[in-house]
Amino acid sequence: MTAPTLKQTRFHAGVWHGELTGTGPDHPVLHVTHQGVAVDGITFTHDAKAGLWRVAFPVPPGLISEGVQTFLISDEDGRPLASFVILAGEALAGDIRAEVDLLRAELDLLKRAFRRHCQTNQPFLDG
Repeated sequence: MTAPTLKQTRFHAGVWHGELTGTGPDHPVLHVTHQGVAVDGITFTHDAKAGLWRVAFPVPPGLISEGVQTFLISDEDGRPLASFVILAGEALAGDIRAEVDLLRAELDLLKRAFRRHCQTNQPFLDG
């Protein structure tokens, strides 16, 4: 049997979804931890036709808070199979993704101003 593999398929409405392969038809045992503490709520649905288990984990609202929240999904022996991160709040103001988003917004503003300027057929630079 191959080593188990857990692949995220989506994260929607606060629920992490994935597909677990390499475990066979026996019900798998997975554990979710947040900051080293076990979190309950993971569910499994066997898809015999596809030969995999569909995994769902609703993130408890009480674990969503400002900053970076990392969730680790591991097998029954503690081997990590997957992880996901939730980023939120003011603590991310200096985060590179926030900076890139700000740069994109400023670039869009400059593009609109430049296009407006070009439509008036005036030289862009004086001199």
